[in-house]
Amino acid sequence: MASPTASPSPVAAPAAKAPLDLEIKDAQLIFDAVWEDLEEEVGRENLRFPKEIILLGGAPGSGKGTHTAFIGKTRGFTCPPIVISSLLDSPAAKRLKDAGQMVGDREVMGLLLRHMLRPEYRDGVILDGFPRTQVQVECLKLLVDELQKLRNEFYRSPLGIHFRQTTIHIMVLFVDELTSVQRQLKRGAEVKAYNEEVRRSGVGELIEERTTDFSPELAQRRYRVFKEQTWDALQSLKEIFHYHFINAQGPIEEVEQNILRELKYQSTLELDPRTFERLRGIPLASEIVVHARQELVKRLDAYELEQPELFARIVGFVEKKVIPIVVRHAISGAALVNTEDTTLEDPAALAMLIDVFSERGYHATVDVHRIEIPERFDLQTGEIRCRVKKVFRIQVRFQGSEIRRGS
Repeated sequence: MASPTASPSPVAAPAAKAPLDLEIKDAQLIFDAVWEDLEEEVGRENLRFPKEIILLGGAPGSGKGTHTAFIGKTRGFTCPPIVISSLLDSPAAKRLKDAGQMVGDREVMGLLLRHMLRPEYRDGVILDGFPRTQVQVECLKLLVDELQKLRNEFYRSPLGIHFRQTTIHIMVLFVDELTSVQRQLKRGAEVKAYNEEVRRSGVGELIEERTTDFSPELAQRRYRVFKEQTWDALQSLKEIFHYHFINAQGPIEEVEQNILRELKYQSTLELDPRTFERLRGIPLASEIVVHARQELVKRLDAYELEQPELFARIVGFVEKKVIPIVVRHAISGAALVNTEDTTLEDPAALAMLIDVFSERGYHATVDVHRIEIPERFDLQTGEIRCRVKKVFRIQVRFQGSEIRRGS
C-alpha cells in the first residue's frame, strides 16, 4: 500500500494592499500617462504653468461662488477661475462622454492640465473644486515634482522667466452643518421664486435648480459627503502647501476680512527663494501696494536671473546706505537721500532701485541733479573750467508713525 502523499504546506496569501497604496499607485500611472501625452502634444519647453495656484474648497453653502471673485481680485488675478464642474461640462469632456468614456481622474487631470497652460493663467489661477479625490491629491503632488524639474531644467536658460517658482495655496471656506443646510435651503427657495417669476414674465434666464437645495435630508447628505471626501483630501495637503482655513459663517463683509487676513502679503509666498534671500535684509513697510503685483514680481525675479551682480549691488546699497536714513525718519514717513554713487548711472540700476523699494512697501522717486563744480580758473582769460557732478536725490515715502504728529 502506497504511503499517503504529504499535504503541501499552506502558502500565505499576499497581504492586501492598503487603499492609500493602491491610490498612490493608480495616481502614478494616471499622471505619467497624462504628462506624457501633454509633453508630446505641446513640447516640454511649452509646459508653462501658473506662477500661483489657489486650490479653493468649501463646504456646501460656504459661499465659494460669492467669494471667488474677491479672492482673485485680492491676489491681482485678471482671469476667471477654473471651475472643475464646468470643465467637466466642456466640449472636450462632452466628446469623451459621447464616445462612451467615463470622465474619471485621468480625464479630469488631462482636461485640467491642458486648461492651465492657457496664457491668461500664467500669473495665477483659482481652481474651484480641485482636488476632490485622493488620486487627484497624489496627482497634484506629482505635478509639483514635475514643475520643480522643469524649473531646474530651464531656470538658467533664456526661457527661465517662464519657469518661476510655483506657489500653491489651499483655501477652505468652512461653515458648520447647520449653517450649510440652512444656506442650501435658502438658496433653493430663492432660485425657485426667481424661476417662477421668469416663467411668469418671460424675462430673464432660468437658473438650475439643485435637488439638494429643496430637501433637508439631501442637503445634509451633501455636506457630509464633503466632510468625508473633499475635506479629507484637502486636509492631507495641509503639511505640504500654504493652507488657509477661512471661517465663512458670518456675513459677506466679515468673511472678506477673514480672507484678507489670511492672504496678507508675504514675500516668502511670492518671490523666487533666491530673490527673497537677496532682499530679506530690507525691512517691510507696514503695508504694501499690490497693484500690478505679478509684473513687479516678474521684474524682480528677472533681475536676479539675468543681472545678479548689478542687482546685488543695488540691494546692498539700499540696505547699507539708504535704510539707516529711512529708519531715522520713521515718524515723518519721508526721507531724502543724496548720493554720488556711480552705480546709479546705469538706467537698469535705477529701475531696480525703484522696484526694490516698491516690493518692500515704500514709494521711491529718483531725481538726477547736475552741478557744475569749478576746477580751474585762467587768470589771463578769465575762463572758468568746471566739472559736472551728478547727484542722485532719492526720496522715499512710507506710512509714518502717528505718534506726536499734529493734524
